[in-house]
Amino acid sequence: MASQVTADDVVRMQDALFIDPPISGRSSTRFWTLLVLAAIIATAGLIADSAATVIGAMIVAPLMIPILGTALAVVLADREHVVRSIMLVVLGALAVIAVAYVLGLLSSPLDAYASNGQVQARVHPRLIDLVAALATGTVGAFALVRSDISDALPGVAIAISLVPPLAVVGLLLEVQDWSGAAGAALLFTTNFAAIVATGTAVLLVFRVREVAERAGMPVGHLHGRTLVVVAAGVLVVAVPLAGGSLSVALDQLLRAEATPIAEQWARQNNWQVATVSVTGGTVTIQALGPPPEARAEELRAAFDEAGLGDVDVAVQLIVGGARFCPAGSATCTVPTAGTL
Repeated sequence: MASQVTADDVVRMQDALFIDPPISGRSSTRFWTLLVLAAIIATAGLIADSAATVIGAMIVAPLMIPILGTALAVVLADREHVVRSIMLVVLGALAVIAVAYVLGLLSSPLDAYASNGQVQARVHPRLIDLVAALATGTVGAFALVRSDISDALPGVAIAISLVPPLAVVGLLLEVQDWSGAAGAALLFTTNFAAIVATGTAVLLVFRVREVAERAGMPVGHLHGRTLVVVAAGVLVVAVPLAGGSLSVALDQLLRAEATPIAEQWARQNNWQVATVSVTGGTVTIQALGPPPEARAEELRAAFDEAGLGDVDVAVQLIVGGARFCPAGSATCTVPTAGTL
């Protein structure tokens, strides 16, 4: 491995990852300009529920630079750049949250983004997100070390979620959804911890530290406790992620139980169930149909009879419902569930 990394490679990585003062310097202005633009693009994409726009923000976002810079500084035991890189990550994260919060003031949906797929996809992180982050961080560090495969970095930028979850934090703080904001913040923290851990591991495997020492570069003493702290960061985020995975699994089981109960209640009232979703143990049912309005109390009783008396149920009734008016016909009919 050592033969694959040269002193020139170490210098190249330092130039690419270490953002030094002054703030008016070329690397600093590039970082902050791209970060603010990425925050605007990500927030706009989230508000519009546009996956393509959010992906564009991922490619533009430069937050990967100081995170990998933290890993490189840890390997070189460069305390100054460890502190500086972490501060850039923290300040950058706060800047993205602030941008999203301000833009959120211009467009606060009545449902507090509950029906927004792009937002909801980032508020319930699970262990699988940590696994993906570890793999993506490994690829990113490997592409950094091997300049001949640096063309993989755009794919890494898309795979790792850094700016979008921070933008979700800002949007949800604006609508006072504290739980959702905490979940999105956990997703960002997970990705940060995973990139630093895998980046450190890859750089050590490629003996970047030894190469720097042989080249006469300033290299500090790498304490074992430093590596323990890096590894502990991954374990710390794994605990709430495990809880999140269990919560999601329980929600899916509850949805499977609740769906037939809701559908039977709707049929008895000549209504139809549009959606059944479960979040945090609360079942949300959206139903539509003609007057008179279906009685939610009957649905509550049906849940109680099915042994789900301890489950909260939120019912959204759309009186009137959908109608299908075929061509060449003067009548309109209530569509079947499959045509909603």
